[in-house]
Amino acid sequence: MSEHEQDKELRLIAQQTQNWVERVIMKYNICPFARREVERGSIRYTVIDESKMHNVLEALIKECKFLDDNPEVETTLFIVPRGFEGFYLYLDLVDLANNLLIEQGYEGVYQLASMHPDYCFDGEPMDEPSNYTNRSPYPLLHIIREASMEKALTSYNDPESIPERNIEFTQRKGSDFFAQLLSQCMKK
Repeated sequence: MSEHEQDKELRLIAQQTQNWVERVIMKYNICPFARREVERGSIRYTVIDESKMHNVLEALIKECKFLDDNPEVETTLFIVPRGFEGFYLYLDLVDLANNLLIEQGYEGVYQLASMHPDYCFDGEPMDEPSNYTNRSPYPLLHIIREASMEKALTSYNDPESIPERNIEFTQRKGSDFFAQLLSQCMKK
């Protein structure tokens, strides 16, 4: 694959992820804090073209440093399209990434939210509609500024109800509805 083709593919992956944020997460209010950041243009979509664990973790710390230096960027969707398609290997990445944030002094600064095309909450069947609250077009780590999250949560009435509301909504709509939405996000 030429460098131009590779760059085009990475831009497409970022666009498909942005489609998902706008057409699923924001549109259906899965995350009530997404709309503001989408409208402000403060979400960074970073596609990591690495498949080895240590390279991805190194890139994650570089992204945290980028966020340190660029406070106008509220959050990063750190997209890892290759090497972590298997959900259990992806969960290993999540565990190592969380440990690395602590080791690098980022505990209390950034937190990670995990999304994956095959996301499945512990103890739930794969076809449970609520899994779609964390299903994304590609494996990704959402790097969240903890201070911003704390501020957003204090201004939101009853933040503890968000997961319950999402579960009720996804169960009412069903898995097929969300699978179709995800599929539509993948179109060019």
